[in-house]
Amino acid sequence: MNQQENRLGRINTIIEFLQTSPNRVNKIFIQKEKGHYQLAHIIRLARQNHIPLVFVPKERLDNLSPHHQGTVAFIAEKEYLRLEDLLVEGQSAFLVILDGVEDPQNIGAIIRSAEGAGATGLILQERHSAGLTSAVASVSAGALYHLKVARVTNLSRTIDWLKEQGVWVAGAAGESQTRWFEFDWTLPVAIVLGSEGSGLRPNIRKKCDVLLSLPMSGRVKSLNVGAAAAVFFYEVVRQRLIKNRSK
Repeated sequence: MNQQENRLGRINTIIEFLQTSPNRVNKIFIQKEKGHYQLAHIIRLARQNHIPLVFVPKERLDNLSPHHQGTVAFIAEKEYLRLEDLLVEGQSAFLVILDGVEDPQNIGAIIRSAEGAGATGLILQERHSAGLTSAVASVSAGALYHLKVARVTNLSRTIDWLKEQGVWVAGAAGESQTRWFEFDWTLPVAIVLGSEGSGLRPNIRKKCDVLLSLPMSGRVKSLNVGAAAAVFFYEVVRQRLIKNRSK
């Protein structure tokens, strides 16, 4: 667990967050042995708002927050938006989807590159993501506060919905024979980046309209996901600048 995550251990404070700013709650740890009725209220509110719950022994919570009351909540640096908020009429979509990217350093670096390249939004999973922690915000060098971010339960359904809105979905996959520049990035697009170890999950890979790769000429087989993301993002910038100049 990242030591820079914002943590709350007081029941009433957590309930207040769940009632007023549920979109800032990354996840909640609940003590297995605790039976306090207020914890049931927290569990109910968390499930209503699709917030991940993790049930752990008391010792785990003691390490996270010494003065906890049977629960610890992890609070995001900014509020998540709805998926619909990332699409703006009259603006060509340039979205980034992270599939299982969990390292806060990589997420922060991707956010910094995405915002710098003019991305219109970032989509994270509720699970298998570090969330918008203070570590992510720090690595992003402030870019997090300028980039729209949505959190979704199911990436597969999210991709289906984006396609229905006319957004093309391009996945980064090292084994693809199609290079990153062999695609029309001037279209409304969402770029899907996979986890640091295994890349895109098979079901997400199948959902993509196209899979694109970066050729590796040295001995290493792949780039860090943050570095690869920057290459993809600035190809979007390059093609869109050329298109705008030709108008």
